Amino acid sequence: MSRILARFFDPAGKRYGLPSWPWQMAPAHLLTLRQLAARGLRPGGQEVQGQVLWASRRYRARGGVRAAYLYDVRLALPKRTPTARQRAALGKALAARRTCPDCTRDVGYVLARHLGICNDCAERSAAA
Repeated sequence: MSRILARFFDPAGKRYGLPSWPWQMAPAHLLTLRQLAARGLRPGGQEVQGQVLWASRRYRARGGVRAAYLYDVRLALPKRTPTARQRAALGKALAARRTCPDCTRDVGYVLARHLGICNDCAERSAAA
């Protein structure tokens, strides 16, 4: 095992407080939130079971180490499905974000918050 991999290899959790593994060396039953979501699962209230650590040049200010938390797939629960009313409310909320308050039309994209109006109305007000 290389020095970099050995730096993050801590399955007992003595060094980092959580069981830790280098990139792509975690046990198969431990998955990240995105991996759980891809399988249609959610953590289901369980605590973080471990972490994957890797060095990153992009995060030098934070010590140059990034982490991805791991959850046990055996304790995960299926994702909840929204009710019809929740889906309808979400549709209305998203439509409100696409509706210009000046011309009152659905422009098909989310309005920029710094403008507060659609691009056409912003161009017209800038030209005037």
